[in-house]
Amino acid sequence: MEHVVHLAQLLRRPVVGRNGEVVGRLADVIVRLRGRDYPLATGLVARVAGREVFLPAEQVADLDAEKSTLTSPRVDLRHFERREGEVLLRADVLGHRVIDVVGVELVRAYDIELEQRPEGWVLTCLDTRRPPRLWGVLAGRRARPDWRDWKSFEPLIGHARSARVRGPFARLGRLKPADLADLLEEANRTESHEILQTVHADPELEADVFEELEPDSQTRLLRERSDTEIAEVVARMRADDAADAINDLPQSRRRPVLDALPAGQRTKVLTLMGFNPSSAGGLMALDVLTMAGSSAVAEALRAAGEARSLQPEALTSVYLVGEEQRLLGVVTLVELLQADPAARLEELADRDPVRAGPDTDVEDVALLMTDYNLLTIPVVDGADRILGVITVDDVLDVVIPQDWRRREPAPHPARRVERPRPGDSPHEMPPGS
Repeated sequence: MEHVVHLAQLLRRPVVGRNGEVVGRLADVIVRLRGRDYPLATGLVARVAGREVFLPAEQVADLDAEKSTLTSPRVDLRHFERREGEVLLRADVLGHRVIDVVGVELVRAYDIELEQRPEGWVLTCLDTRRPPRLWGVLAGRRARPDWRDWKSFEPLIGHARSARVRGPFARLGRLKPADLADLLEEANRTESHEILQTVHADPELEADVFEELEPDSQTRLLRERSDTEIAEVVARMRADDAADAINDLPQSRRRPVLDALPAGQRTKVLTLMGFNPSSAGGLMALDVLTMAGSSAVAEALRAAGEARSLQPEALTSVYLVGEEQRLLGVVTLVELLQADPAARLEELADRDPVRAGPDTDVEDVALLMTDYNLLTIPVVDGADRILGVITVDDVLDVVIPQDWRRREPAPHPARRVERPRPGDSPHEMPPGS
């Protein structure tokens, strides 16, 4: 038969021996995270004679809303000291925010459900619905719990030694960088630090997340790091985003960060920092796929497939260049895919592509891309030498109004993880987990 208890009912209830004698009162429940499995309770923290002591799970005969029963009245009265890897449900989870991985938001845990299974008591569900305030209680309104599977969430432990033992957030690793950026912007300082500590385990993901952050949030989070640590993140960012990030740092920190960058990235960043950030030059990416007009379609497709260092958004077109990188034409990737592999690029090219100068205002670039239905637009100097390329996503980031961009997001079309049923294996991941 299913036996479940709720933490809010257990706290401060008597802890009694087998014969009913009161030993103390329950202060907390200790669990250990087990990756894909539900967390297993490893013991209780009880207040006995004015001090908090540890009661191992093996000594707990039963838990219910009235009392916690021990197998023996004898307890070790040494003061409880938290061990590495332990999670305290009252101190770390109850009343704290956790990450709703399905809804991609921070929600508060108002109660915790524990279920007795063959291996012991396991944490199976959280209640994330705010209970009625005092006036609601006086009016007779009852809280309707919103019990959801624990595997829908990722906890923010707040205890560094336990967080390290847990290892990477497996569920967070499946979120998009933009979703992680949204979580960071919603999180308080302690929460954001813990999320970043985990994201840091994947340097490429970390750079992608910083690219998605709003400038104010990005600068705030970067400033908390050393110059070397900032350079490690910026080195993996796209050069245009890296230039913006360094420009937003205090003046005294820009040069040390630049000096710590790899030579290639430093050259690109310095080049972009020479342009006005609100101009085409400040917005462009310097890496462009260029080829001679005499090249065959098959060569261009092979070059596009091997251009792994270029951002994918910039690979929608191949730009034809002549001497000194002068722009001669453009062929879209779709045209290449539909053409004879042996055909020459100059036979397919638009010989008068739309272009922008490095000083062109961003709004004018946006109008050009809208008028001509462009996904990318080349940036050229006065001699028509190609300097870089602007992608439509970069333009959208700049021209979309701040208040519209940060409006309430649409619900994620993720399937809700249902509450586990009696007999469900803790080794099976529920849908969407």
